[in-house]
Amino acid sequence: MEQELFKYILQLDEAEKKSVLQLLKTFVKGNEAKATRISIEQYNQELQEAEAEYEKGEYTTHEEFVNQVKNW
Repeated sequence: MEQELFKYILQLDEAEKKSVLQLLKTFVKGNEAKATRISIEQYNQELQEAEAEYEKGEYTTHEEFVNQVKNW
């Protein structure tokens, strides 16, 4: 399976490789998060930070994301 994965990665351009790398990091981070639970305070802090980013307009709309994907 690793050889097949490597074969496909070699066919990607740089932007696609960055996207795949980010995806892999997200999976690994998710697995690490499963091993260690966060406190309710930490959870609420992360929600507040995310809401503040949203309120400042620091987000990507679905339409913007679709357009970005088309340029990969």
